[in-house]
Amino acid sequence: MAGNTFGTLFRVTTFGESHGRALGAVIDGCPPGIPLSEEDIQFELERRRPGKHLGESPRKEPDRVEILSGVFEGQTLGTPIALVIYNRDAKSAAYEPLKDIFRPGHGDCTYFWKYGLRDWRGGGRSSGRETVARVAAGAVAKKVLAEYGIQVQAYTVALGGVWARKRDLSEINRNHLFCPDAEAYEEMCRRIEEARREGDSLGGVVEIVARGVPPGLGEPVFDKLDAELAKALMSIGAVKGVEIGAGFSAAEKKGSENNDPLTPEGFLSNNAGGILAGISSGQEIVCRVAVKPIPSISREQLTINEKGEAVKIRVGGRHDASAIPRIVPVCEAMVRLVLADYLLRQLVLKAFRNHETLP
Repeated sequence: MAGNTFGTLFRVTTFGESHGRALGAVIDGCPPGIPLSEEDIQFELERRRPGKHLGESPRKEPDRVEILSGVFEGQTLGTPIALVIYNRDAKSAAYEPLKDIFRPGHGDCTYFWKYGLRDWRGGGRSSGRETVARVAAGAVAKKVLAEYGIQVQAYTVALGGVWARKRDLSEINRNHLFCPDAEAYEEMCRRIEEARREGDSLGGVVEIVARGVPPGLGEPVFDKLDAELAKALMSIGAVKGVEIGAGFSAAEKKGSENNDPLTPEGFLSNNAGGILAGISSGQEIVCRVAVKPIPSISREQLTINEKGEAVKIRVGGRHDASAIPRIVPVCEAMVRLVLADYLLRQLVLKAFRNHETLP
């Protein structure tokens, strides 16, 4: 079945379930000669790994990556790169009482209605654990982008109704929520504690910024760069909304306010979020995503079972109080995958325009 592969030239296929033996990714189209080690990938996986902080799932997964192919003597070969991360701390017994019950807010019912069966162990393929493979693949894309000076950084700007008022990027790696506002971070932590005590969960907003992106990345009409970024970010299970640049606030502006004036020195503003007509303008690319509250909560909820009978449910197991902060490196990974793919597409076009020949 389709739906597990992403990209055109830089192409990623992910596999695995939450409580299966392993998860992983196969990357096809990565150029040769890119320095790459397991440590490069492990750095990104560590940022996403569960069980490190208050409000996160206590599942203790080491998330150690193994490179199975495509790398030799510390460099990519240009052949498919296969990555695997084994599950070491899956405890499926907690889901036994729920195997015939659809958890509200999850894909239990839709997977069952589509396939006629489902992996009830932690949500199977629809689990947030699937994103570990995306982060691993995104770490490879990060190395490709670094060759051209392109950097992607994400951070939390809202959680549980608390908004960051500052964008102090030096604060991002000083706190576990990747929040650029130290005061807002403290308030966010208090909200997490409150939600935990109430058996509830919280949503939030993550902002992603790509710097050093050259002008010209993107394709006309249906393959616009912003369209592909929206698709990539919306493919993350907890994301329910995406905006680029001014986003929804553009609907409240006049044209004279929303347009980004051009001067010989460059743009005077960036309401477009670094993308015009689906093609990068050379400015910073700015995206924001709305992250829904984690649906697995211990408060009693109404639902149905596989027979369509009404039941009440309290979800056990080990769950985060919020998809933030662990979704932050996932957002970075998806933006990197898009940019790596579009960078390679532009390089092919540039070679054609310059009449470059094969050796």
